[in-house]
Amino acid sequence: MSEKLHEYQGVLGRLHTVRSDFREKYLLWKEENPGGCCEWFQSKVAGKGGEEDGQGVEGYSHIFRRKTRRELVRISAAVMGIEFSYAAETAFVSPTLLKIGVEHQHMTLVWALSPLVGFFLTPILGSLSDKCPSRYGRRRPFIFFMSLGVLLGLLLVPNGESLGYLISDPRPIAESTTKERTVGVRLWSKDRLNNQTIINADVVPYNNSHPWGILFTVLGTVLLDFDADACQSPARAYLLDVTTAEDHARGLSTFTIMAGLGGFMGYALGGINWDATFIGDIFGGHVRAVFSLITIIFIFCVGYTITSFKEMPLHILESGTENLNLKDVVGVTNKSFDSEENLGKSGEPKKSYGSLNKDSSTDISPEKRFSLAPDANASLKIYLQSIVYMPHSIRMLCLTNLFCWMAHVCYSLYFTDFVGEAVFGGSPVAPEGTSLRELYESGVRFGCWGMSMYSLSCACYSSLIEMFISKFGAKKVYIGGLLTYSVGMLMMALTKNKVGVIVFSGTAGVMYSTLFTMPYLLVAHYHAKGVFEVNQQGEEQVSSQIRGLGTDVAIVSSMVFLAQFILSMCMGTIVSLTGTTTAVVSVATALAFFGAISATRVVYLDL
Repeated sequence: MSEKLHEYQGVLGRLHTVRSDFREKYLLWKEENPGGCCEWFQSKVAGKGGEEDGQGVEGYSHIFRRKTRRELVRISAAVMGIEFSYAAETAFVSPTLLKIGVEHQHMTLVWALSPLVGFFLTPILGSLSDKCPSRYGRRRPFIFFMSLGVLLGLLLVPNGESLGYLISDPRPIAESTTKERTVGVRLWSKDRLNNQTIINADVVPYNNSHPWGILFTVLGTVLLDFDADACQSPARAYLLDVTTAEDHARGLSTFTIMAGLGGFMGYALGGINWDATFIGDIFGGHVRAVFSLITIIFIFCVGYTITSFKEMPLHILESGTENLNLKDVVGVTNKSFDSEENLGKSGEPKKSYGSLNKDSSTDISPEKRFSLAPDANASLKIYLQSIVYMPHSIRMLCLTNLFCWMAHVCYSLYFTDFVGEAVFGGSPVAPEGTSLRELYESGVRFGCWGMSMYSLSCACYSSLIEMFISKFGAKKVYIGGLLTYSVGMLMMALTKNKVGVIVFSGTAGVMYSTLFTMPYLLVAHYHAKGVFEVNQQGEEQVSSQIRGLGTDVAIVSSMVFLAQFILSMCMGTIVSLTGTTTAVVSVATALAFFGAISATRVVYLDL
């Protein structure tokens, strides 16, 4: 009947019907939200029915129930946006810096600026998030403000060169003929250290000087790199805060899957030749089109997460269990265990390797969960001491994570440059329109597809890692993931062809999934059990030291900054001494192997 009516009304009639339906829904929404969009957004972030409504802890009962996969996806959406932005950064920052005149040995120093700040600041930010008194919660304010830094970086990196021209940077001189430019490139290829291509006295040198453009691009790189990395710690801590201990493993695997999908789609956007489309014309070129699209996606993903589950404010957490109606919470928790999603074929609750006891997934008391909250008398000084005086378990995780991130940074930050130069034989500083420059840009785009495969591999492996840990144990999965990556990078260094770029990039996804999941699963397990040490007989020692979950997550995460700083200080020199960017993947091979050795000394408890 409705189809005949629409056929009679035509297109205009359908549009009128849609408009009427939309108007009715809008008027209904307006009645329910008289304060408008601002009040609606605030209610989504702060939540309705907290202590302000007299409900106290009962208003946060969602924290004590098991989450569905769809809810875990929403909680983890922010990291998808972060990985989108990170994909744009890793794929295009190095080529962009090289194109505007920054040499390899200087470009790597640019990458050192962000980790230099992040290594010292990220653990402190983690401590501050543990003690954040905001009524919006402890983690989401940090996610929000760090996201603003990511947005500013996404705007500056692709537009740094143009902003430099607006101030005083000289524009490139394009009067030389194609023949002259080609001869100049041949002379340049004999002297890689000279960034200018002087042909003879009658030919104008190729102008590649962008002092202001470099400044803006570097500033955007530092903001984007620091905030994208630092934002992952509160995002991960937020996931652990609003889920039960039984959901930590499933939540972290979902978190990693979302990260892998974000990277996959982000790198795929970079692999498309937007210059050949109308979108490239609209945004002003390939790089700007990629960054603009990713900016829109990033805003949506972060907004989707921070409006998901409200956090329990610090003042309620500090009050401990005295305001907690244990019967209500136990009822909510037990009810979640009885849901169809959490029952096995026999009708018994499914086992979870993330539980406190391998023999039972339902023995975590609300009191135990509340013990994870920061102590009311714990000062910032005590939290800073917990950073300096780490137990052996956290120290070994940090060392392993350091090797892992150093190996991964070799791949992620310099991979597209490796493909453009070592695989395709191009040059990043060759003049526009020359064959060497076109080869390099083709290599960068092809490298994006390789990195897209690595992110897809990360997402696929993350969906299986929980099963692998249950079957083989955390230790074998941790070490095996690192060895897989080491072998893959070795093969890529030996082959240096297009097929290898795609095939062996998949091993990078296995390693990335491993370092994105395993350290934080172990940290959450240490905190859930309150155990950080074992004696020589292998007996667990209950810790009396006050430690914050956000602090330890941030400490382990800060290894990415230290790894990036170390590599940034030496990678440019290594490439210059070897004369090839193949050194990048060769170093990654060795570092991943060292990480596997370190992983043998990690404390796994009963995982």
